[in-house]
Amino acid sequence: MSVEGQRCLCIVVLLTHTAIGSGEGPTPPPLTSASPTVKAEQNELTVSFPPLEDLYNNTPEKHFGTENNTVVTSQTGSTALLPCVIRNIGDGIVSWIRRKDYHLLTVGLTTYSSDQRFQAIHLQHSEDWTLKVKFVQKRDAGTYECQVSSHPPTSIFLRLDVIEARAEISGPTEKYLKPGSTLRLQCSVVQTTEAPAFVFWYHNSRMINYDYEFGINVTTDPAQRLSDLLIPAASVTHAGNYTCVPNNAVPASIYVHIFNGENPAAMQSSSPTFIPHLNFHLLLPLTTLHFVSR
Repeated sequence: MSVEGQRCLCIVVLLTHTAIGSGEGPTPPPLTSASPTVKAEQNELTVSFPPLEDLYNNTPEKHFGTENNTVVTSQTGSTALLPCVIRNIGDGIVSWIRRKDYHLLTVGLTTYSSDQRFQAIHLQHSEDWTLKVKFVQKRDAGTYECQVSSHPPTSIFLRLDVIEARAEISGPTEKYLKPGSTLRLQCSVVQTTEAPAFVFWYHNSRMINYDYEFGINVTTDPAQRLSDLLIPAASVTHAGNYTCVPNNAVPASIYVHIFNGENPAAMQSSSPTFIPHLNFHLLLPLTTLHFVSR
């Protein structure tokens, strides 16, 4: 073979080797329905990330669970609880502020006020930051702000209304009875937000709730805010001032007169309309004599 022929043969062999080495080979037989399907992309490792704006949009938004301008009513001497529920607070810090003088009461669980009646109540993992006010006074009434630190801070406002519970004894402020009659007094506690723990009755300055041996019977229904005093057969010793004293309300008093035969109206000598009883039979001769003498 000539030199040119050898050179051409070498080129053909080199090209054939390069084609086989590069992966090009005989065409594989077509896949049948029973043959497994192999996808090239299964051998590839791919990682995808959502857009940053989607990450921020999926973050739970902080908001208040307590309605703005909530009104809490409490009576003097009781404990007031002002709720402040905050959803998804994150790293926020809750502060309570008294709006009428912009006085900072609490920050977190720390009380900043010199008045230790104010306290923030929060249980671990709870969303509620309640302001507790002990021994409520009338001056505590007003608007309070629950503020969460953020940029800018967010707040809601709550109003505390303070009422004064009082006792009332039904009927007039004075009673007139004859000896042996029944004395019944009923005391009700009004303008109250909670039932009284107890109701004491006083006769003059003596507490008589347990004076059974003197014929005195006291029954109290705290749920109904009622207390009854019963003396089946009142005597002169039962006359005097009776006072109903609930533990959480202003007391009420009534005066009981026990008379024996005399006109009960005569006991109201302090009344401006009282006119003493006159014996017209005695006055008649004097009047007649007066006219005759003229």
